[in-house]
Amino acid sequence: VAGLVLVMAMTAAAQQKKPMTLGTATIGGAYYPVGQAMATVINKYVPYISITPEVTNGAGENPRLVGEGNTDFGITNANIAFFAFNGQKPYKKKIDNLTAIGNLHPSVFQIVALKKSNIKSIADLKGKRVAVGPAGGGTIFILQSIFAEYGMTMNDIKANYLPYTDGFTQLGDGNLDAAVALGGYPMAAVMEISTTQDVKLLILPDEQMKSIVKKYPYYTKIVVPRDVYKQEADIPCIGINNLFFTKKSMDEKLVYQITKALYDHLDELGAANATAKQIDRKSLAQTPIPLHPGAKRYFDEKK
Repeated sequence: VAGLVLVMAMTAAAQQKKPMTLGTATIGGAYYPVGQAMATVINKYVPYISITPEVTNGAGENPRLVGEGNTDFGITNANIAFFAFNGQKPYKKKIDNLTAIGNLHPSVFQIVALKKSNIKSIADLKGKRVAVGPAGGGTIFILQSIFAEYGMTMNDIKANYLPYTDGFTQLGDGNLDAAVALGGYPMAAVMEISTTQDVKLLILPDEQMKSIVKKYPYYTKIVVPRDVYKQEADIPCIGINNLFFTKKSMDEKLVYQITKALYDHLDELGAANATAKQIDRKSLAQTPIPLHPGAKRYFDEKK
């Protein structure tokens, strides 16, 4: 009888967990597996909630989903969080009920072509068929910034708005000339094609890199080591921090507990997901939008 009562109590406790959602991105990028690892760690240390990562169109869509209350938490790029909060393009109005919980891993913008192709530089993408990521993803804004350095726009390529996995599959099949991805490295979609095909990552030259980083301070230079994708040299790429965020009305005590659960256990998070190992512990609270009071309380205690 005692055993039955214990089982019933445990079942009741499980049923009482509050279901919550975390907006990530499409399968094949970095956000979804990072989101899975985050949910596992948070659910372990905040036992009265159950966060489930959701597949979304990615960084561009997640601020809208959280702002409108369709998801509880989200992951996005630092620049996109800034645009959404301040109502800058592509957002038509401010989503100023967003608040930051803290920074995550940096994302790296990777432009990939097959090694056998005649594409040797970013300028060579003109007129080519390029998988640019999903329509609501974070790749478009960075690609536009890069193209501007070459006097190009999105109209200069044949853009295919596809999830990363589909885009790189199409590249491998010869239906596309190049594909882009934004995420931590190594990225699953890029790794998958590099196991069956010789690929090359296009390098952003130093002059263009310096110009972009000067114009857009939320971008940075990140070097992908040559051995990650079996390249002949290290690859300098545009990098940008990612942000874990929620809305202002989220309960302060809950956000404090979630922040503590995640950032007190970064080693555990990194063991569950290789991309999470790249999180910079020194800049967790240096966010492009205001911190949620619950998160601020956590970081203030750490000072």
